[in-house]
Amino acid sequence: MRLSQNRQSNINAKKEFAAMSEVLVKVPQLSESVSEATVLAWRVAEGDVVAVDDVLVEIETDKVIMEVPAPAAGVVGSIAHRAGEAVKSDEKLCTILKVQTQEKEAEKPAEPIAAASRVMPSAAVAAQAFGVNAQELSGTGPGGRVTKADVTAALNRGSQQSTQASESTDFAPQPSSSSVPARKTDGSFSARVPADPLGRAEQRVPMTSLRARIAERLLESQAQAAQLTTFNEVDMSAVVALRARYKEKFEKKYGVKLGFMSFFVKAVVSALRKFPVLNASIDGNDVIYHGYIDVGVAVGTERGLVVPVVRNADQKSFAEIELEIADFAKRAASGKLKLEEITGGTFTVSNGGVFGSMMSTPIINPPQSAILGIHATKERAVVVNGEIVVRPMNYFALSYDHRLIDGREAVLGLMAIKEALEDPARMMIDI
Repeated sequence: MRLSQNRQSNINAKKEFAAMSEVLVKVPQLSESVSEATVLAWRVAEGDVVAVDDVLVEIETDKVIMEVPAPAAGVVGSIAHRAGEAVKSDEKLCTILKVQTQEKEAEKPAEPIAAASRVMPSAAVAAQAFGVNAQELSGTGPGGRVTKADVTAALNRGSQQSTQASESTDFAPQPSSSSVPARKTDGSFSARVPADPLGRAEQRVPMTSLRARIAERLLESQAQAAQLTTFNEVDMSAVVALRARYKEKFEKKYGVKLGFMSFFVKAVVSALRKFPVLNASIDGNDVIYHGYIDVGVAVGTERGLVVPVVRNADQKSFAEIELEIADFAKRAASGKLKLEEITGGTFTVSNGGVFGSMMSTPIINPPQSAILGIHATKERAVVVNGEIVVRPMNYFALSYDHRLIDGREAVLGLMAIKEALEDPARMMIDI
């Protein structure tokens, strides 16, 4: 009976072996207007096990952040570009090592584990990827086998030692005679900036693609447009009262709060209809009058300023505008805006008031010809009908390209915005 059992055991015994194939992970195809991207952050490390569609790395262009998913399940192999490095379309990011474990019937009785076979297949792949001698590791698996976790632990120990060694030099004072180049917005370098002469610690961080693009566009705007700004003050009493009266019903019906931005956008639409030149742009020696109103709404994030666009704002209701802006704000914070959502626009609204700004001169977002700057609403003493009263007031600033827009249209356009907000019923009946 015992002999029969042993024979059956031998017949059913299995022997694992691994077949390894490599899958290349590339930079996604970038748009024609984007020449390169920057590796923002890796979500995985070499040797990590990933499943299909697990996010491997975040790639930042000058406009959006893209997540690159794993095209196959396996072990993360060599990483070609580290965080902060520039990459182009179709460049190698990393590899995925696919491990296919198969089973083969053993025709002979099981033998003691040989030195070569004491390393589990997944551990062998990870060790090969990072140049680790798995045979020298102490195995924690069954029968003393070396597992992938053992390889990862060894790598982590080495990484910690390297980190500790480098931390002491990360902020080491630079000699006063040394200097380092300062990066320009186009990626080149300007005059070398000397280190602090007193030898105090400094940290130099490369400018992100988004920040570099913002800097480039702002300089371009200042250099190519004849910018001028006109100001006015707006009594927000009517909007504040209307919002307070209907905000609960509005939120209950539409599932979004009734904010101020929908009023601002609708007021802008009202003004642009009356003065189409504010919605126009210059193309060489031609003026382009747009038959639509796409309002860009500037959103400040930790990464920098982005301007998602409310398309066909003149055809949308207050609720549609609020829902769209709320969605933009949420996705802008996490870098999830799509490229097409932050491209274009015929006019921009920038609300610095949410950060407490009282007055500013916004810079035009080319190729647009005008931008509205909105500031903090504060109670101030004003004169109404010969009496001093306290009202919630807001300073508005309209910057415009004087090559196309004369002072008359700019001032009257801003007045139209003011009138629409001080008497919101105008926006309802379009007068």
